[in-house]
Amino acid sequence: MITNLRNVTSLAAISIASIITGNAYAQETGQGTAQAEAQGHGHDVDIIFVTASPHGKADFDVLQGSNVLADDDLEESLSATIGETLAGLPGISSTSFGAGASRPIIRGLGGDRIRVLINGIGSIDAASTSPDHAVAGDPLTAERIEIMRGASTLLYGSNAVGGVVNIIDNRIPTFVPENGVSGKARISVDSVSNDRSGGGTFNAAVMDNLVLHVDGYYRKTDNYSIPGYAESDILRAMEEAEHAEGEELEEAHEEQFGFVENSDLENKGGSVGLAVIGDDFTFGASFNLNDSDYGVPGHAHHEEEEGVEEEEEHEEEVVRINLDQKRFDLKGNVERDFLFFQEGRVRFGYADYKHIELEGAEEGTRFTNKGWEGRVELIQQEIGNVHGSMGIQLRDREFAAIGEEAFTPPNDTFQWGAFVVEEISIDAVTFEIGGRFDHQTTESKTQGLKKSFNTFSFSTGAAIHPTEHDLIGISASRSERSPTPEELYSNGPHLATSSYEMGNFNLGTEKATSVELTFKRNLDRFTGSVNLYHTWYDDFIYQQETGEEIEELRVLEYQARDAKFYGAEVEMGYIIVDDADYTIEVNASGDFVHARFNGGAVVPRMPATSFNFGMDYKSEYYDLGADVRYVGNKTNTANDILPTDEYVNLDLSATWRPFGSERDLNIKLQALNVTNEEQRQHTSFLKDLLPMPGRNFRLSLNYGF
Repeated sequence: MITNLRNVTSLAAISIASIITGNAYAQETGQGTAQAEAQGHGHDVDIIFVTASPHGKADFDVLQGSNVLADDDLEESLSATIGETLAGLPGISSTSFGAGASRPIIRGLGGDRIRVLINGIGSIDAASTSPDHAVAGDPLTAERIEIMRGASTLLYGSNAVGGVVNIIDNRIPTFVPENGVSGKARISVDSVSNDRSGGGTFNAAVMDNLVLHVDGYYRKTDNYSIPGYAESDILRAMEEAEHAEGEELEEAHEEQFGFVENSDLENKGGSVGLAVIGDDFTFGASFNLNDSDYGVPGHAHHEEEEGVEEEEEHEEEVVRINLDQKRFDLKGNVERDFLFFQEGRVRFGYADYKHIELEGAEEGTRFTNKGWEGRVELIQQEIGNVHGSMGIQLRDREFAAIGEEAFTPPNDTFQWGAFVVEEISIDAVTFEIGGRFDHQTTESKTQGLKKSFNTFSFSTGAAIHPTEHDLIGISASRSERSPTPEELYSNGPHLATSSYEMGNFNLGTEKATSVELTFKRNLDRFTGSVNLYHTWYDDFIYQQETGEEIEELRVLEYQARDAKFYGAEVEMGYIIVDDADYTIEVNASGDFVHARFNGGAVVPRMPATSFNFGMDYKSEYYDLGADVRYVGNKTNTANDILPTDEYVNLDLSATWRPFGSERDLNIKLQALNVTNEEQRQHTSFLKDLLPMPGRNFRLSLNYGF
């Protein structure tokens, strides 16, 4: 614990010292005030963070940890999954379940505790039920991705206790293009998986106030390359000790050397949307298709052949997932004064989702999810120094799984919630208060079980601006989360996690009390932020190893136990050269999370401490960049989880704009994992069966108009 506390203290001390240094330099040179006023807070134009509050908020003013990925940053980070696209941002890791399925983990929390949204509405798929289930969609057509870390957001329900990821793709247009048309396109190839991908969006004003949106993407990869064996050294050593026939075991290892079998994928999809945009109203609709076919590495079934001796009776069948989702969205808002409101917003999404797990040529388990989600928000008129909003949110889900891996029986879940969020500004201090009530009813008709929950959540915070370039934020929240159907009703084999899962119908609500302290500075050439957080859980729901086996699978039963999480995140950037023709900027970040149950036991699969350092040269025609990421080892692990080694990752990039910055065309070459380092994510169930990709050269072309 002393070492972990030192990690937190070091992260905070380094960042605070850098903020002080940045302030001293700016005061010494006397520069920055006019520039900051012209450009928002610092050397980048301030971004309006739409996920943080119903009436939008500058990212500098967001109390808890947050990030926005857009433009060049998004292009450099793009991957086939939302989890790998975001992995490496402060406080964010991923489930890393192969190239086709990876969800974000925020501050050590994943699954149903993280809400992945598409334009503010849930993804309406089966991704949160298992780490081998992909989010229905591909980041290729995203305009931007907003990430909220922490539990103080009340807008999106108690399931957002760990954070929110909002993928914004403008599939329902919100503005008329300045020249009548706008769009962007991206094509990419790489060496590590023979990736061939492309995506594009197009917006056109077909009438003065009628805008059409079309987007599409396609991605195809082969099995990806790795530096060495697919299995980790420690797992191979354990297997060699357990088997007398070492030669046969070595031959099996050689089959998984240099690449990951069954890690290829093919994703395709697109949207068409239409919106009427008036002076004080907008209304639009869109239809979206997603189709994905990907392999699930390390996830195979054994088929018995008749007439074969017992020692030869098993033949492995690789498992693939074929995913299909059809989705319909509506969006509207009216900006007119009525009663004491100034704007009303309506948002609705419906999806018909299914995926089939293919075992060789045979159809295995079929998962379906028909669901819808709707939101109505009313934005209050600003009365004096008070500004706020209120709204209601409804969600319905009809989930079914049929087949050998139907570890959760068919179930129906309905949720509704009401929330109020208010801001009160008094001189240099802005107070935020909010409350939310949620009701959930979930039913498993096949088991004859039904259960309802009422949950209450509250948050409060204060943003203090000692100067126009500084923010000190203090926030606290008390949130409650209802158990999911998987946590209540599961009773079956789940081969993705090599377990037999058993739900617990006696589970109650999970309660979390969180406190977060935020420091931000954005002055002249320097930007910096520090987030320190601590969360106490009452009845934290987790999977307990029972020590029993069913069908040769270890039994995991959902239980509740008190726990505490704490950690820190640091981000810094400094422009060391600001010439008329070019700039040179350095940036650094780091994060740490510590999680234990009361009594001292380690919460399983917590991310390792990480640090990042980067340097960028930017000019009108060329950009050059280098990034180094260190991820620490994990030796103090939960029961039956092997330790994970540390690693260092080096990425290089070069960007060429043939027509200069006046035209939005660039060609980007990236060299990723340059040293071909073996890398494994401690947060992944498959970390000892497959590492992350090896050395990769990626070439992409991006064009916008």
